[in-house]
Amino acid sequence: MSLINSYSQSLPQASSSATNTSAVTKSSVQSTTTTTTGNSFLDSIRLPEESATPEANDQMLNQEDFFALLSQQLSMQDPFEPVDNDQMIAQMASFSTVDGISNLNDEILNLNTVMSSSQALQASGLVGRKVLVPSDTGAISAESPSINGVISTPSAMDTITVSVEDQSGQVIKTFSVDGSDGGNVDVSWDGLDKNGAPVEEGLYSIKASGKVDGEAQELAVSTYAHVSSVSLGTTATGAILNLRGVGGIKLTDVLAVSET
Repeated sequence: MSLINSYSQSLPQASSSATNTSAVTKSSVQSTTTTTTGNSFLDSIRLPEESATPEANDQMLNQEDFFALLSQQLSMQDPFEPVDNDQMIAQMASFSTVDGISNLNDEILNLNTVMSSSQALQASGLVGRKVLVPSDTGAISAESPSINGVISTPSAMDTITVSVEDQSGQVIKTFSVDGSDGGNVDVSWDGLDKNGAPVEEGLYSIKASGKVDGEAQELAVSTYAHVSSVSLGTTATGAILNLRGVGGIKLTDVLAVSET
C-alpha cells in the first residue's frame, strides 16, 4: 500500500487557479502591487497590496494650509527660543495681503466682464447713427451716395486742397475748401467724379493738403461712417462698432456722433 499525500496532488490545481486569479487581478486592478514569495499557492491566497496614489496637488496654498503650517511651526519651535509674536503676526499679515490681492484680481475680472456687457448695451444706441472715425476712407453706396468728414488744421489757411482717390490710388476729383477759420474744417464730397458722373460703389479716400508757414503739408482727415451693428468684443477691446462698408472699429476710437 502506497501512501499518497493528497496535499501534494492538489497543489498544481491550486497553483493553476492562483495563476488565473492573479492574471484577472492584474488586468482589472492596475493600482495594486504584486509582491511574490516564490510559492504560487501562497501568492494566490495573499491579499493584494494597494499602492499609495498621491492626490493631485494644484500647488496652491490656501488659508487652511497656511494655518496648518503655522501650527506645525509653533509645535516644533524651540522652547528656549520661541517664535516672536511680531514675526508670527507679520506672517499672517503677509498671507492675508496675498490672499486679498488674489481675490481682488478675481473681482476685477468679473467687473471687466460686466463693464464690457454694459458698454455693448450702451453702444447699441448708436446703431443707425453716423460716427466720426479717424480714417480718411469712406464708403459710397446706394444708401450713402456721399462722404462727409472733418479736416484738422494746425492753423488758419486760405485754401485747403482736397483730392478724392479710389482704391487703386487714382485721383478722380479735386476741389478746394475754405480753411480761414482754422481748427476742424468740415468737408463733403457728393460722390461725383470730375466729369460730374456718379462713381461706382466702393471705398474712396479723401486727402487734404494746405500751406502751413508757406510750406505744403498733408492734413489729417476723419470721415463719418454709418453704424450697422455692434459686437460685444472682449475685455481688452471693448464694444466693436461695425461700420457699413468700412469694417469694425472700437467704441473708444469714435471721435464724434452725428444725427441720423
